[in-house]
Amino acid sequence: MTQQRYQSELFAQLEAILLISDEPVTIQQLVTATAADPTELQTTLEAIQRDYDGEVDGKVRGFQLRHVAGGWRLYTRAEHADVIATFMVQGATQKLSQAGLETLAVIAYLQPATRSRVAQIRGVNSDSVVRTLLTRGLIAEGGVEEITGAVRYRTTDYFLELLGLNSIEELPKISPLLPGVAEASQLAESQE
Repeated sequence: MTQQRYQSELFAQLEAILLISDEPVTIQQLVTATAADPTELQTTLEAIQRDYDGEVDGKVRGFQLRHVAGGWRLYTRAEHADVIATFMVQGATQKLSQAGLETLAVIAYLQPATRSRVAQIRGVNSDSVVRTLLTRGLIAEGGVEEITGAVRYRTTDYFLELLGLNSIEELPKISPLLPGVAEASQLAESQE
């Protein structure tokens, strides 16, 4: 592989990693992921940073790459805060997806619930859905599990307000909506 092609591929790999990361990524994490040399990673990250800042082609991106807290992370530019705020408020008025409704229901009925508990019940990773629910103000952090240190989530007063409830105890009981053990066994047998 030519040096230029390798650098281009590393550039793209780093962009992909940074795009999905919600916290600063260290050089060591990037070494583990890419098997690239730390000096080469540092040089490539600085090249990405210059590119996003418009130093390469004069086009300043709406986001930037910053070195913070011992790692690298993508951020939106401060000058776009107004349009981002408008977009976030607009998003808060849109309907929740099926995944959002499922995640919200799990948290509402089991609160406080961790992301891993939600994922275990739903059978899929729910990290992005939890972030959406946090952004919309429907859930909030509700402490930390003592043993694992995992953040627990609970519903907010805004959630209760939207549902017209005074407290979480007013949520409908779900047990009448679920089949009993006998009915579930019969249902499973009839499908075989």
